[in-house]
Amino acid sequence: MRWSGSGRGAGQGRDGGRGRGATVGVGPGAPTPPTWLRRLPLFYVAGVLVLEPITPVEWPVSFLLIALPLVAAFGHGPVGVLGVTVFAIVFLGVLAGTPCCAGRSVGYMWDRHYVAAYVCTALIGTLGTFLAVHRRRRELTLANVRSVAEIAQRVLLRPVPRRIGDVLVESLYLSAAAEARIGGDLYEAVRTAHGVRLLIGDVRGKGLPAVETAATLLGSFREVVHEVPDLAALAARLDTSMTRRASQLAGSDMDERFVTVLIAEIAVEDRVVRIVNCGHPPPLLIRRDDVRELEPSRSAPPLNLGMLVGERCRVDEHSFLPGDQLLLYTDGVTETRGPDGVFYPLLERVRGWGPLEPRPLLDRLHRDLVAYSGDQLHDDIAALAAGLVSDAPAPPN
Repeated sequence: MRWSGSGRGAGQGRDGGRGRGATVGVGPGAPTPPTWLRRLPLFYVAGVLVLEPITPVEWPVSFLLIALPLVAAFGHGPVGVLGVTVFAIVFLGVLAGTPCCAGRSVGYMWDRHYVAAYVCTALIGTLGTFLAVHRRRRELTLANVRSVAEIAQRVLLRPVPRRIGDVLVESLYLSAAAEARIGGDLYEAVRTAHGVRLLIGDVRGKGLPAVETAATLLGSFREVVHEVPDLAALAARLDTSMTRRASQLAGSDMDERFVTVLIAEIAVEDRVVRIVNCGHPPPLLIRRDDVRELEPSRSAPPLNLGMLVGERCRVDEHSFLPGDQLLLYTDGVTETRGPDGVFYPLLERVRGWGPLEPRPLLDRLHRDLVAYSGDQLHDDIAALAAGLVSDAPAPPN
């Protein structure tokens, strides 16, 4: 979270819609293991075949085939493991009693050591079959959990319109919970009579409590965003809603669920963007020849903490011309660390990319974050990019 008590404030975009009466099915198939994992038993057998002719007869490397069913259990289902087990037993017998390949007489096939190897291979094959069944069940469970989480995310974070009048809008969302794909970051874009209003927020905490808090805030925003003309009053309404929700919950947990929020209003006709920042990282104003942070003129606390501090949010106004872009983001972006522990330098990176449309900008940001962190993102990330089209009509005199 980014906030100081005084002074200055401290899928991927998703497309698509939902039709009325549409139903969503849950129960996707288990993910397919990677190709190298499915081919691992072949590599294992090839290694045994390479070692068998070059080792002394007294060292029967073919006994390594006992572990073949377990190797197959990592990338194949129970039927495949059973087939590999049968193959391993037969191949053990071939190597034991084939003079041309193993240099031994056929009698070796029924030597007590080889019979013990057959039995051990069968037992390990049985164990590998049960392991494969358990692995498949776990994969199906994980796939169902991911499917449910994606559905919940689409209900909570509805796809934003890609164009609202003369404003292009794109979104980016990455969850740190890789197995759940849903977190506590939130955003919304709504066309109102007062202009295009954008919301981005970051809920303290993780898991279901954070999702519940995000749902409360988004529900309140969608309800009052059309009614309140002033952004400061809108932020106050949201803070009241969060405080009321806190009073309805038992215990003190909800009192700690504060949310940093930034609300922006793009008034196309006035060529301005108005911003209310409640403890959130400052947005970037991107122009062809300049990129700068829009720091708030006065710091304000996150939502659900305003009653403790008593500071009212202040509206800041900046010019917003055709071709300009506004990049809103959560602190998961700027708190991403590289291998050397250095935080991600968002401002410097964006300045080096040159002018980009909202979608290419967020795609570039996504790739750069993954590369900078070594594919080790440890916090939820959300971002909104909004740009005024270059051919927007001039405001009336």
